[in-house]
Amino acid sequence: MDDELWDLIDAAGAPVGRTHRRGDPRFPAGLFHVVASVCVVRGDGLVLLTRRAAGKDWGLTWEFPAGSALTGESSEQAAVRELQEETGVRVSTSDLRLVGRLTERTALFDVYVTHVAGDPVLAFDPEEVCESAWVPFAEAMRRGAAGEMAGPWTPRLEQLGERLAVLVEAGDSRRNRR
Repeated sequence: MDDELWDLIDAAGAPVGRTHRRGDPRFPAGLFHVVASVCVVRGDGLVLLTRRAAGKDWGLTWEFPAGSALTGESSEQAAVRELQEETGVRVSTSDLRLVGRLTERTALFDVYVTHVAGDPVLAFDPEEVCESAWVPFAEAMRRGAAGEMAGPWTPRLEQLGERLAVLVEAGDSRRNRR
């Protein structure tokens, strides 16, 4: 994993023509990489939370599946890849609806929502995920407020929770494109 390269971007999201190797502690000041997350909503309105594997940072805490965009990958492509790698759930980039982008210390963090039919079969990457739960969106918010989600999710949900709730409730995200 530490051999992964990330494209570096400026605060506006524009590429700067440089890369950064995952795990290198010398992250360039004033630059960022893209991290993308997906809130999956199944047919009955429940959302997918995954529990981080014990050996990861924030181990055994909950989150929406997420990960860094690799060199040459768009935010949407990273979201789709990470969701499939971590959970086995397959969606296309056209199924995603952007909730919002947050500026974090070294990342521009994009949150997407997607709606899937039925009850998808899950297949976890055990190095990433140890457990999952389909919960009402209000329960995800409760877990965030209670500190049960990975630490970075508390401010993310504080900032994007209301918009995410609207899009979770909106039904098929493809119907709601602007």
